Amino acid sequence: MAELEQGLLMQPWAWLQLAENSLLAKAYFDKQGYALLVSDLQQVWYEQVDTTVVSQRAKELNKRLTAPPASFLCHLDDLLCLLLKDATHPSKATFSCDRVAEALILRVRSELSGLPFNWHFHCTPASSLLVSQHLVRPLMGMSLALQCHVRELTTLLRMKDLEIQDYRESGAMLSRGRLKTEPFEENSFLEQFMVEKLPEACTVGDGRPFAMNLQSLYVAVTKQEIQVGQKHQGTGKTQTSSNASPRGTDSQLQKQNQLEHPVSSTPALSEPEHEPMGTSGSIQRLQLSKAKRKKPRGLFN
Repeated sequence: MAELEQGLLMQPWAWLQLAENSLLAKAYFDKQGYALLVSDLQQVWYEQVDTTVVSQRAKELNKRLTAPPASFLCHLDDLLCLLLKDATHPSKATFSCDRVAEALILRVRSELSGLPFNWHFHCTPASSLLVSQHLVRPLMGMSLALQCHVRELTTLLRMKDLEIQDYRESGAMLSRGRLKTEPFEENSFLEQFMVEKLPEACTVGDGRPFAMNLQSLYVAVTKQEIQVGQKHQGTGKTQTSSNASPRGTDSQLQKQNQLEHPVSSTPALSEPEHEPMGTSGSIQRLQLSKAKRKKPRGLFN
């Protein structure tokens, strides 16, 4: 069942509109069973079952159908994957959901081998650990990764401004005045963003913007979390099997602490250690080269 948990963690969230219910959902199927996570941004529900439960529930809901659990799992996987990929796409299945006490029941009606097929996903309130694994920690990692991304872009803008300034001082002129820009001022930009863009940018709504626009980053962060966890487990096994001295144990603990920060090594979103130092160093090198570099007039013509 650990494979189901890991497989579910690596799945992106999808937005569903079922009658009056707007939901975020993710699911993972394999030969051993399935795991399903659903949220309405107020509560989170979860179900994880194995082939024994699949076989028993299939008999209760479909007395005319006889098939191995793998066939039911494959059929459910096809139906749910189509729904999660594009909820607006016409489907042969009908989905609905009801809330019974604290549980959420997702009902599916379709056909299998020419016979009616019904299924009920019985989702109960998710544990705080699951909520942390699938929402809290990934969202924190995404926030840190986006912050690193902004810092990289800010540094690039400053370097571009210096490059343009060098061209102008060398006599270059724009061929089209409308392309002229003012030097980038980070503080002014942030102040304007907070006033003009923030209210719209942070509108969560029913979760659809998050599901539509940020899932590639979400998957990258969760994959990184899994990789760090595997490295951490490997380090723990090494410690258990070795007869290390107290000093060696301290060294291993330091390595573990270094592995507990997944975002710092997120692919394609690296954070500069000391941005001001790196930027000022580049500025000094560019300024020192101004006297030597002379560009021909009309470079932008």
